Amino acid sequence: MSLQESFHAVVTLELVLGWLAVSLVSVGVLQYDIRTNNEGIPPTMRLVWTLTVFYSGLLGLAVYWYSGRAQIPEDTFVRRGMRSTAHCYSGCGVGEALGVVIAAGILALSTGGIIATTFSLAYLFGVAFTVGPLMADGVAIREALSDAIYSETGSIVGMEAVAIGADIYLAGEATMGEPVFWASLAVSLSLGFLAAYPINLALLHVGVKEGMGNPAAS
Repeated sequence: MSLQESFHAVVTLELVLGWLAVSLVSVGVLQYDIRTNNEGIPPTMRLVWTLTVFYSGLLGLAVYWYSGRAQIPEDTFVRRGMRSTAHCYSGCGVGEALGVVIAAGILALSTGGIIATTFSLAYLFGVAFTVGPLMADGVAIREALSDAIYSETGSIVGMEAVAIGADIYLAGEATMGEPVFWASLAVSLSLGFLAAYPINLALLHVGVKEGMGNPAAS
């Protein structure tokens, strides 16, 4: 039995609903911690952590707890990499989810069409999540767009190559009405995060990215 067949065999509606419940509870824990212990976290990072935890449940919450709270003992290279990856992940995840639903679920496009649509939307949202805060800080749109493309392209490409590939493989011919369609999307998102993490570490190492600010200083 192939990995795809094994995945289809174990995925049930109850499993998908259980995953959703864990994600929602994890988001609730996140929001409670932000309100009671980490009110200084900037609005952009609040959105980043909310989406990251929603996509990946306990994994996302663990990443926040280790790298995103003001209570971290010190801001390490590893923690900076996690925050950079989460920032990219939050925007790309919106685009990827929209792309998969539109291209595969609604339009039933070919594999090439799914890849093109999903990657385009993931790239658009990934860049937008960097351009928006830069412009809010007074950076001109041309400079903000240039900075976003320069700093985020490597991470987005690596993340989406793994995420889209995993989603297409795991979902197979599944439609939106089947639990495996949504399970494949959830698993692929988290795999994309894991794939992008070493890329973000490399980008930090060469100075392309900075790590989204030290939360302990907020």
